[in-house]
Amino acid sequence: MLLSTLCVPEPDLARVRAMSPSPRVAIVLGSGLSGLVSLVPDAASIPFAVLEGVPKLSAVPGHEGQVVCGTLEGVEVVMFKGRVHQYQGATALEAAYPARLAAQLGCEILVLTNASGGVSARLGTGDIVLISDYINLMGTNPLIGARWPEGGTLFVGMRDAYDPELRALAYSAAAEQNVLLHEGVYAALLGPSYETPAEVGYLSAVGADIVGMSTVPETIAARALGLRVLGLSLVSNDAAGVGLSHEEVLEAGRLAAEDMTRLLLAILRGL
Repeated sequence: MLLSTLCVPEPDLARVRAMSPSPRVAIVLGSGLSGLVSLVPDAASIPFAVLEGVPKLSAVPGHEGQVVCGTLEGVEVVMFKGRVHQYQGATALEAAYPARLAAQLGCEILVLTNASGGVSARLGTGDIVLISDYINLMGTNPLIGARWPEGGTLFVGMRDAYDPELRALAYSAAAEQNVLLHEGVYAALLGPSYETPAEVGYLSAVGADIVGMSTVPETIAARALGLRVLGLSLVSNDAAGVGLSHEEVLEAGRLAAEDMTRLLLAILRGL
């Protein structure tokens, strides 16, 4: 049952449907992870700037802001080359736009990727983490104030926010590609400032393994709209609270892009 306020504008649907009539999988490509787009042989794209449901905000480096449609490994996909973040001034509902559009297009699965800071001592820069759960510390939720059609419910279960079968598939794909895949809990903060050492200590104490500034709004909206979700995070830096830069995040993404790309392609082949 769709949330009425989670419906994207009809012109957006028409534009994207013209490029991809029946996509099965939607993929959000996080900071420095846009290389997958170049592998789509029949790619068609449209910039965020012409989509009515995407807020017109200043672009963040590494988030070019395009919807790209095509076929990968025999699967019709719609990909988001970058995303809108709440720290740019977007609402949680606007940040959840990829999930909302994917649901309206009839996708079954939403794959969310991001760059994160490593909280757990067992993780290092360049590690790929399969997200098993999240901790929402953003102070908001895309479902706040949403009006449901008759018979709907606001109270969306999040016990398996990240689909167990898709996580099992990710492990199989990682083994096939000889990619080391870790597992962990993702904590989402509003940003854009990085975490202080005290905040990193707090995150560790409450059970977080990695921390970032996205992904949770899309996850919540996707589950509310009936999509299955898979989350993958690239550890781009230690969440030390000092000495960080967005350029370092992008560089880590570039260095690990090959492993992430091989993993995503193997996952698509397994669907």
